[in-house]
Amino acid sequence: MTRDVAIQLLYIVAFALFIYGLMGLTGPRTAVRGNWIAAAGMGVAVIATLLTPGMGNWWLILLGVAIGTAVGVPSAKQVKMTAMPQMVALFNGVGGGAVALIAWVEFRQSLGFANEPEHVAIASLFSAIVGSISFWGSLVAYGKLQELITGRPVGIGKLQQPLNLVLLLAALACAAATIAGGSGQLLIIGLLVASAVLGVMVVLPIGGADMPVVISLLNALTGLSAAAMGLALDNTALIVAGMIVGASGTILTNLMAKAMNRSIPAIVAGGFGGGGGTGAIASGDQTVRRTSASDAAIQMAFANQVIIVPGYGMAVAQAQHAVREMADLLESRGVSVYYAIHPVAGRMPGHMNVLLAEADVPYERLKEMEDINREFSRTDVAMVIGANDVTNPAARTDTDSPIYGMPILNVDESRSVIVLKRGMATGFAGVDNALYFDPKTTMLFGDAKASVSEVTEELKAL
Repeated sequence: MTRDVAIQLLYIVAFALFIYGLMGLTGPRTAVRGNWIAAAGMGVAVIATLLTPGMGNWWLILLGVAIGTAVGVPSAKQVKMTAMPQMVALFNGVGGGAVALIAWVEFRQSLGFANEPEHVAIASLFSAIVGSISFWGSLVAYGKLQELITGRPVGIGKLQQPLNLVLLLAALACAAATIAGGSGQLLIIGLLVASAVLGVMVVLPIGGADMPVVISLLNALTGLSAAAMGLALDNTALIVAGMIVGASGTILTNLMAKAMNRSIPAIVAGGFGGGGGTGAIASGDQTVRRTSASDAAIQMAFANQVIIVPGYGMAVAQAQHAVREMADLLESRGVSVYYAIHPVAGRMPGHMNVLLAEADVPYERLKEMEDINREFSRTDVAMVIGANDVTNPAARTDTDSPIYGMPILNVDESRSVIVLKRGMATGFAGVDNALYFDPKTTMLFGDAKASVSEVTEELKAL
């Protein structure tokens, strides 16, 4: 068997492992195994690439692997589940940045792609633009999620879109000049700088409410840039892996946008979603009704069906294990317990699923919005744990609300609603939740984990 044949066979094995591993990500029970399988596939692809004739600088390669391992492994092990969206945004951005740097290196080594086929130049420059946008946009998304910068939309009003168009045209002009024969370093630097500023200016005006969609979109862009660079480098593994990431990210972005009833162009245009406002709410005859842990326990103990609606408040309080304990206790008393999962609850796609899976909540108890909404009218008690915008009835009734038309969980159809919150702050969309003023809604204020634990102790005492 020749080396070329062996390399191609290794790549085929890697692709099969990529796809098989991706299939495992369809459920929490197989997700960990799926990740390991896909990681094994990447290991095989790396080995195949290193076997490519002409591959040199082994010490530099090993140094890069060592540095990446030293940074990545401890970061992944130490990150809290509440900070997982930030880490996803950051790691995704690093991928885009790596692709942009590779494009720059290829430009320098080929003296502006001189004597290179035209498709190599086009693919490399496309990768540089998209990779740079993804890197800098992901850094802004990280900053918003980490609250290093405000989660509110930051823009320049009506000049925002014209400025973005100018930046895009500037990057494309540098690319066109390069393809036409330009080899000056200022061209590629101008392209990367224009793309970087564009990435920042696209994400800054997007509010916190849209961050889950933004993360998914940037992930798709990173995949596309990697696939294009694979085409330029004639690296089959990079093409396939990049297309898998790009395609899956695009599908997920579309699903997330539909879950918010917003188009992707509208999301990119920005201006929606605050950053956890502090608005006081009661006005006029609008009042909230407080409850206690003991009253909440009595309501749920004598219910036939309870639906738990988790949100970012559960993630912040790390209350998933306490919630699982409470649910187990209710089920031991004959109460049916389900979890209502909204597609954009939390700060990244699947955030609630990951948290509840960590607490070993049975997967069959997790119900997607389309499946659980019909159950609320038959539910005795719905417990909302820090989920704001995704439970707001104003999305159905208030045409002036920024979330009008967004599909929500029909919590207000339950016979009784218990909301666990620290206070009366608004959600990421920056709007008040009409559910809190519904006569059948009561508020249990405090840290979610402490509140759930108190309810559990009261249940044990009944």
